[in-house]
Amino acid sequence: QVHVVETGGGVVQAGGSLRLSCTTSGGIDRNYAMGWFRQAPRKEREFVAAIAYRGDKTSYADSVKGRFTISRENAKTTMYLQMNDLKPEDTAVYYCAVEALYGSNWNPPLRTDYWGQGTQVTVSS
Repeated sequence: QVHVVETGGGVVQAGGSLRLSCTTSGGIDRNYAMGWFRQAPRKEREFVAAIAYRGDKTSYADSVKGRFTISRENAKTTMYLQMNDLKPEDTAVYYCAVEALYGSNWNPPLRTDYWGQGTQVTVSS
């Protein structure tokens, strides 16, 4: 069974930084792209960022471009989201998502085959 686990959420003041991590386990037997979505109270879940299997291609929502950076470690099972210059409107539950690929190429948008349970990010003003 595939497990997707996020860590790194917390409470931070506006202008601060946090780094989220997402780790997969349980044997996805194909290459996979990974990404982040978030859901604020009373709002729909929205795309944040995604990264290809090799880490050579990324995609960002306009609202986070220039502030958030997605990356992936060489072993490819762990992904990070470095969030800088956080704003109160970034407050949400952040979810890790995984798209299983046929081959190793990926193009946005990210499909979602597996989800994590989410981690809360709260930005105070």
